[in-house]
Amino acid sequence: MSSGTIILTFPDGSNREFDHGVTGFDVAQSISPRLAREALSVTIDGTIQDMDLPITDNAHITINTWDSEDGQQTFWHSSAHLLAEATQELFPEVKFGIGPPISNGFYYDMDFGDHKVTEADLQKIEAKMLELARLKSTFERVEISKDDAIKYFREKGDPYKIDLLDGLEDGTITLYKQGGFTDLCRGPHIPSTESIKAIKLLHIAGAYWRGDVKSKQLTRVYGVTFPKKSMLDEYLVQLEEAKKRDHKKLGRELGIYLIDSMVGRGLPLWLPNGTLIRRTLEAFLRDEQVKRGYKEVITPHIGNLELYKTSGHYPYYAESQFDPIQVEDEHYMLKPMNCPHHHRIYSSSLRSYRDLPLRLAEFGTVYRYEQSGELNGLSRVRGFTQDDAHIYCTHEQLKDEIKNCVDLTRYVFNTFDMQVDIRLSFRDDKKEKYGGDTAFWDRAQSEIKDVADDLDLNYTIAPGEASFYGPKIDFIIKDALGRKWQVGTIQVDYVMPERFDLTYVGSDNQKHRPVIIHRAPFGSMERFTSILIEHFAGDFPLWLTPLQMMIIPVSDQFASTAASYEEELKKKGFRVETDSRNDKIGAKIRDAENRKIPYMLIIGEREQNDGTVSVRRHRIGDIGSLKFSDFIAKVSAEVENRENPPKQK
Repeated sequence: MSSGTIILTFPDGSNREFDHGVTGFDVAQSISPRLAREALSVTIDGTIQDMDLPITDNAHITINTWDSEDGQQTFWHSSAHLLAEATQELFPEVKFGIGPPISNGFYYDMDFGDHKVTEADLQKIEAKMLELARLKSTFERVEISKDDAIKYFREKGDPYKIDLLDGLEDGTITLYKQGGFTDLCRGPHIPSTESIKAIKLLHIAGAYWRGDVKSKQLTRVYGVTFPKKSMLDEYLVQLEEAKKRDHKKLGRELGIYLIDSMVGRGLPLWLPNGTLIRRTLEAFLRDEQVKRGYKEVITPHIGNLELYKTSGHYPYYAESQFDPIQVEDEHYMLKPMNCPHHHRIYSSSLRSYRDLPLRLAEFGTVYRYEQSGELNGLSRVRGFTQDDAHIYCTHEQLKDEIKNCVDLTRYVFNTFDMQVDIRLSFRDDKKEKYGGDTAFWDRAQSEIKDVADDLDLNYTIAPGEASFYGPKIDFIIKDALGRKWQVGTIQVDYVMPERFDLTYVGSDNQKHRPVIIHRAPFGSMERFTSILIEHFAGDFPLWLTPLQMMIIPVSDQFASTAASYEEELKKKGFRVETDSRNDKIGAKIRDAENRKIPYMLIIGEREQNDGTVSVRRHRIGDIGSLKFSDFIAKVSAEVENRENPPKQK
């Protein structure tokens, strides 16, 4: 490599030499003019940056187009600025808080003074955004001193930006300008507004400044944008379908869970139907874990503060934890993580290399302090149960153990017919972000990649996304609507064995450090259940659904046959009821459909005489008449094979 060049590594692992100070745009142009036109930003060693910023060091590079998550985040971040510009033109007195991208779009928190924003206002702002986007304004990055920034926003009369500047260090402050709008922002942004072709402002909400209920409540405007109108049209259709699948709506209608104000925000109560779903999921994973050599443990819901000081969870993550509780002369905390408890179980006995790998598993409930504005049904709560496991192994065993964890995680998601994207989250060159020996990091990353290659996984590498204690494999699932959710993870840990002084006696009769693998396929039972509700739209697989069958006798004269069928099905382990109400059969069928019961068994004179049942399948309709024994064989196989519901014709 010559003195004035750098080496850039692309996602496929290939390397190319470029001039020192090359920009992302130059790199994209060297690949193809079309890529340069479509590029929205670049990711350098895990950090997204503008296309026109110079690249001065050897690095991993990804060129982000709309098809990438980083590209969409850049697009929506820039759209938030466009929203602010349009609002400023229509409401010159507005004051601006923050405007970040989110998983599907963006929002901006704004102070409209005494003006109450209406749907008509949103339509006007939306139209103005389209008008401004067509001006093809470029996003210009300006580095500025803290004093000059404070002076600028003070003259502009924007107190929220001045408040934000208070926490920033001089020499790190940047502004971004586009059209007639200037914002305090670290970026990055798309090259210009030209690529924003379709806009929809979705709704408004109240948001306290900095999440402090004592501060002023601002107006949060949510929106989404796309580079093509057809994409927006498709998204709006998907949004309507998502509303029908909303786990908060279906969770209430199907009796799955309850959030009660007297119990507390973010603390779900699992109702009978939800409890059955959760216990069935736990049993599914527990059975697999037993087959794979895991040993289950149970740990308390609180722990001594010293435990979390040793692990590093306190005080470093204090903002996401509940305050310590004083008990006599000691302090305790609601458990934020299960792993420190498992480490103490490991260290409770002298371990030999012959004892490893030791696989400890727990469905352990943990507690995190989430801001009330961030709580969302089952998907974002303050108390949740993780399907945690920690594997203590030798360095020589690490690769096989990672492979076994990947196999288990893929098995779980394949069971629910969920597509999975896999990300290898590695460290970058910022050494201060990570703990442990660099040589061990290099070895672990190499072994993780070897496992991914051996298993022929389709993965991306994300430098800078590793945990502070080690690299990891992240599993991002796609639900029935194509939405992505990060759930399962496999993390390799070199830091906690040092912090907890974990050892084993090797074949050389000397003490050695084990390696720890943190593993959780579901992630949290609450969040995974919320994903399942929306993925299946409440139409769960037969093995998982709370009530599997409803027997519907045509009249009272067939009640005895219905009762005998119900008894036999229950003996076979099925969850079944009989609808013996004095009501029309059509009403009973509609009720069973609304309750999303997979099978309805109609019994009339012909069925009673022939020993058959007329079978209806939820969302499918009449599937014919079957011998009762044949029906039992059919549904038994469906449960045993954990088949997913049939698609609607």
